[in-house]
Amino acid sequence: MHSDHQRLLVIKHGALGDLLQADGVLRDLRAHYPQAHITLLTTPGFAGLMARCPHVDAVLLDARAPLWQLPRQFSLRRQLRQCQFTGVFDLQSSQRTRLYRQYLLTDVPWVARTQGQAPSSGLQGLVDLLTLARVPVPHARSPDLSWMVTDVAQRLHAAGLSAPYIALIPGASARHPQKRWPYYAQLASLLIQQGCSVVTVLGPDELDLADAMPGVVMHGLNWFELAGVLHQASYVIGNDTGPSHLASGLRRPGLALFGPATSAQRAELARGQFQVLQLTDLHAYTAQQLYQHIAPSLIPIPLPAIPAPLPYGSAG
Repeated sequence: MHSDHQRLLVIKHGALGDLLQADGVLRDLRAHYPQAHITLLTTPGFAGLMARCPHVDAVLLDARAPLWQLPRQFSLRRQLRQCQFTGVFDLQSSQRTRLYRQYLLTDVPWVARTQGQAPSSGLQGLVDLLTLARVPVPHARSPDLSWMVTDVAQRLHAAGLSAPYIALIPGASARHPQKRWPYYAQLASLLIQQGCSVVTVLGPDELDLADAMPGVVMHGLNWFELAGVLHQASYVIGNDTGPSHLASGLRRPGLALFGPATSAQRAELARGQFQVLQLTDLHAYTAQQLYQHIAPSLIPIPLPAIPAPLPYGSAG
C-alpha cells in the first residue's frame, strides 16, 4: 500500500469508546495516505458521528448480521466489492472480520493484528498494527475530538447553566451495570454545597437516575451536543464509558472511575489533566472520599466582580 491514489477500507465497528480512541489512528492513516479515498466500515449507530470525522471520506454500515444469514452476508460482499478497495486496515481484528477477509474481500491486501499474545491495551494493538504496515504513528495515542464540538450556548441557557460547571457522567452501557459508581447524587450534593455548578449528563440507559440527581440534568443530547457540553466543563467525572473517552479526547480536566471488572491501564484514558482511578470495589468508595480526591484539581469558582469604591468626595 504505497500509492496515495488508493481506495482504502478501514474497519472499526465500536464500541463508542473504542471508536473514539481510534481517532488518532485514523488521523495517522490520513496523514500517511493524503490522496487516498478512505472509507470506514462501522455499525449503523455511529453513522452520523463518523460522517463528520475529518479523517475519512465515506462511511459504510455493517449491522453485523448473524453469519448464518447468508443473503445479508452476500449483500455486504457485493457492496464492498463494488467499492473496488485496494487495501484494508482491519482495526477491529475480530473473528468476524477475519471471516470477512477470508470470504468477502479475498483478493485485497489486508492489514490486521496477528493472532497470538494480546496487546497490553486495545490502543496498543492499533499502534502495533500501523507500525507493522510502516505507517508513522505520531498521533495514535493522542485522539483529538475537537471536531465533534458544536455550539451548545442555547442548550446551556435553556438549562439555566453557565460556565464554569462540573459535568457528571453517572451512566454506562446497560449491558455493563457493574461499571457504574453508585454515589453520583451524593457527590453532586457535596459539590453544590461547595459552591460548584453541577450538570449531570444522562444517556438513554440511565434516565431513571434523573429525579435523584441534584443540580441540572441534561439528556437527549446528540454526539456533538454532548461534546459541546463536556468541552465547556471545568471538570468531568465519569465511569468507564464512551463519554469519558470523549472528555479525555477533548483534553478536559477530569477523572474516570474503574472498578474490578475493567482495567484503567488497558483503557488508556489518562492523558493531560484527565486521570483515571482504579478501585477494587466501586460500592466501597464513598462520595466524600471521591470529593477529597478531586478537590485539589477543581478549578475555583470565580466570585462575582466587586466594583471598586469611588474616590472619597466623588459624585455618586
